[in-house]
Amino acid sequence: MQDPAQLLGPDGPLIRAFPGFQPREQQQAMAQAVAAAIEGRSRLIIEAGTGTGKTLAYLTPALVSDARVVVSTATRTLQDQLYRKDLPRLREALQTPVRIALLKGRSNYLCRFHLERTLQQAWLESPQEAKQLEKIQAWSRRTLRGDIGELAEIPEEAPIWSRVTSTRDNCLGSECPHLEDCHLAHARKKALEADLVVVNHHLLLSDLALRDEGFGNLLPEADAVILDEAHQIPEIAGTFFALSLGSRQLEELARDARRGAEEAAPEVLADYQTQEKALVEAINDLRDRLPPPGRHPGDRLPEDTLSRLGPPLEALEALLERDAPRDPLLANLHRRCEQHHHHLKRLAGPVPDNEVRWLESRPHSFTLHQEPLDIAPRLRRAMDERPCAWIFTSATLTVGGDFGHYQRRMGLNDAITHAWESPFDYPHNALLVCPADIPDPNHPDHTAAVVELAIPLIQAAGGRTFLLFTSHRALRQAAERLRPRLDLPLHVQGEGARGRLLQRFREQPESVLLGTGSFWEGVDVQGPALSCVIIDKLPFSHPDDPVLQARLKAIEARGDNPFMNYTLPQAVTSLRQGVGRLIRGPDDRGVMVIADRRLVERPYGRLFLDSLPPMARTRRLAVAEAFLKHHLATETP
Repeated sequence: MQDPAQLLGPDGPLIRAFPGFQPREQQQAMAQAVAAAIEGRSRLIIEAGTGTGKTLAYLTPALVSDARVVVSTATRTLQDQLYRKDLPRLREALQTPVRIALLKGRSNYLCRFHLERTLQQAWLESPQEAKQLEKIQAWSRRTLRGDIGELAEIPEEAPIWSRVTSTRDNCLGSECPHLEDCHLAHARKKALEADLVVVNHHLLLSDLALRDEGFGNLLPEADAVILDEAHQIPEIAGTFFALSLGSRQLEELARDARRGAEEAAPEVLADYQTQEKALVEAINDLRDRLPPPGRHPGDRLPEDTLSRLGPPLEALEALLERDAPRDPLLANLHRRCEQHHHHLKRLAGPVPDNEVRWLESRPHSFTLHQEPLDIAPRLRRAMDERPCAWIFTSATLTVGGDFGHYQRRMGLNDAITHAWESPFDYPHNALLVCPADIPDPNHPDHTAAVVELAIPLIQAAGGRTFLLFTSHRALRQAAERLRPRLDLPLHVQGEGARGRLLQRFREQPESVLLGTGSFWEGVDVQGPALSCVIIDKLPFSHPDDPVLQARLKAIEARGDNPFMNYTLPQAVTSLRQGVGRLIRGPDDRGVMVIADRRLVERPYGRLFLDSLPPMARTRRLAVAEAFLKHHLATETP
C-alpha cells in the first residue's frame, strides 16, 4: 500500500485535485492509522476534531489498499456527498481504478411492482398525490437507478413515496414479477461487485441485525468497514436489536390484506372487510385507554391489550393462510401477518433479563417496544462474525479525553484508540460564555432569561445566530418571546422541513434559527453566516424516559454509579455536538453561550469543560458583545 501520509502531504496529488487543500499533520497521522488497521484487520476508534479532514483521511487509504471496503455514514445526504463528489475526485487524483457503488435502504428505490399496483388503484388521498404520482410515473420511464432522491421536486417525506417503494414487510423478493428490472436488486448487485461501497448506518445495522431476507447478505463480504459519525451507532443499533409492534403496522396490514383480496380474490372480500373492522376496532378501543402521548414503561399499557389484539390478528392470519396460494401478494401478506402475530406473542410474554419493554403513545397511534439495555454483546457478536477491520471515527467519541464510555457501549474494550485535536485556533477564534446571572435551569423563568441575554448578542452579531434547546417546550416559548422583539427573520424548527430551514438561514445571513434535537449535530454553516450559538441547558437526558430509567437501574444493580457512568458521559457527548456547530472552518470566529450555571458551579461541570475545545472563557455578556462586534466589523458574509 502506498503511504497515505505522503499522498496527503505537501508533495502529494491532492494539492492539485482539491482547491484549498492544506496538508495537516493530524490528517496524515489518521490516514496512517486507518491504513494499519485495514492491513491488520484490527478494530480502531478515532476521534478527529473538526477541521482534521477525516473524510480524506479514511478514504485515501481505503482507495489504495486493494481491500474491499464498506464506508458507512450517518445520513443519505453524506452518502451522496461521498459517492458523487469526494470519491470520484479522489479516485481521479490517485489514479486508481477502484470500483465504487452507492447502496441505500430499500425505501429509497422505486418499486416497479408497487408503482404498477398504485397506478391500477384509486386509493390516493388527495389531488396533490395524484399529480405527484403522474410525475413519478414519467420519471420511472427515464430513471436508470430508481433512487427517489433524483426526483427532488417531490419531498422525500411525501406520503406518496410509501405507495411506490417497498418495505421489508411488503417486498415480494424472489417472487416479484419485476425482479429482473428491480432497482434495488440492481443496486445490491453493483454493491456486491464493487471494491468500495458507500452505505448509511441504518442499512449497515439492518444487515448486521436482520440479515435481510430475500437477497442474502445486504452488503458485500468486506475486508474493512469504516463508520463515520460513529458516535450515533449505539443509539441507532438499539432500534435494530429491538422488537417493536405498533398500531399503524397492524392497521396497514389489515388494509393491505383487504385491498389484496379486492384485487386477487374478490369473492371472499367480505371476509377481509370483517377482519379489518375487528382489528381496527380493537386498536381504537386500546388507543382510547392509553396514557397521554409520550414514552411510558410497558406496564402502563392496559392489561388486556395483547389479549384483545390477538384474536382478530389470529383470524386475519387464518384467512391469509387460506388464500395465500391465490396470489404472491397474499402469500407475502400471510408471512407478514405471521411475523406480527409472533411479535405480539413475544411482547405478551415475560420480559427477558437485560431487556426493557416500553410504550410509545402518540395522539393517534401507539407502539410497544422491547429492546436490550446493553447492545455491546450483540454488536460484539455481529463484528466477530465478520473478522475484518472495523474502524470508527467521529469528532465526539471521548469524554474528558477518555474513550472508555464509548468502548463499553460498543463492546470495543480491546480496540486501538487515537485522538487528534482540531487544527483550528479555538483560543483566538472562539469565546465561551457561561452567564453569571442566569437563573437555575430548573427555574420557571430560565427560558425567558435565555431570550433576554440572547437579544443583545443577536443584535451584535447581526442575526447569524443559532439557539439550540433541550426541549420543544422551551423552543416554542423562546420563539413566542423573540418574534415581537426582533426585526429579523426567525427560522423555527417545526415550521418547515429541516433542510429548508437551514437553506433559508444560509440565504438570509441576518437571521436566527431555533432548533432542538437534530439541529445539535450534522449542521455545517461555515464563515460569518453563523457567528453565535446559544445553548439553553446542559443536555441531560429526560429522567422520566423508561429506557433510561431501566438502564440506570441496571447500572446501579451491578454496583456502579448511574450518573457518573452513563448520564453524565451521554450529556457531555451531546454538548460537544452542539458546540461543534460554531467553528466549521479555519477562518471562522464566534461566540458560544451555554446558559447553564451548572457548567461552572457544579463539580461535574469540569468534565464538560475539559471535553470542549480550548476556547477563551468569560461570564460577562458585555465581553461577548464586544467580541462579536470586533470580529464582524472586519468580516463580510
